[in-house]
Amino acid sequence: MSDVFKALAHPVRREVLRMLRDGPSSAGVLADRFPVSKPTMSGHFSTLREAGLIVAERHGTTILYRLNASVADEAIAWLLDLAGKRPAENEDL
Repeated sequence: MSDVFKALAHPVRREVLRMLRDGPSSAGVLADRFPVSKPTMSGHFSTLREAGLIVAERHGTTILYRLNASVADEAIAWLLDLAGKRPAENEDL
C-alpha cells in the first residue's frame, strides 16, 4: 500500500490517473499534456505501474496505459476505513 500512496503523492501522477478514468491512452498523448520531459514522464509512468495503479500494454511501438481500478478502489477503501467511513457492502466506491 505504501507504493500506492507514494504514487499518489505527486500531482502529475494524480492527473494521469484522472485522465485514464476516461479510458486507455498512449504514453505519448499523456506525456504531451504536461510541461515535463519525456524521461520525467517515463519515471511517473514507472512509479504508477510499480504501484499497480496503471497497466501498460504494448501495441507495436505504442505503449497504451489503462487505469487499474481495483488497486485504486482498495486504496480508497483503506482511506475510508481509516476515516471511520466504511462504505456499505453493496455500495460502489
